[in-house]
Amino acid sequence: MRKGYNPYLLPPWLRKCRFYCKGIIIPITVFQLIRLLIVPTTGDFLLFCLLCGIAFLLYKNII
Repeated sequence: MRKGYNPYLLPPWLRKCRFYCKGIIIPITVFQLIRLLIVPTTGDFLLFCLLCGIAFLLYKNII
């Protein structure tokens, strides 16, 4: 098993995809939070939790 995570071992297209996802996940999450505060439904809450989890994983370089 490898020790640590090196994003440069990923293919170039996947690194580019991570870069763009990392830039757009926060605005989408904020929009979803505003929508959740206005009309709280179960689906909105689950989507917000999923987006928060993805944002956390992207910014901690886990995925």
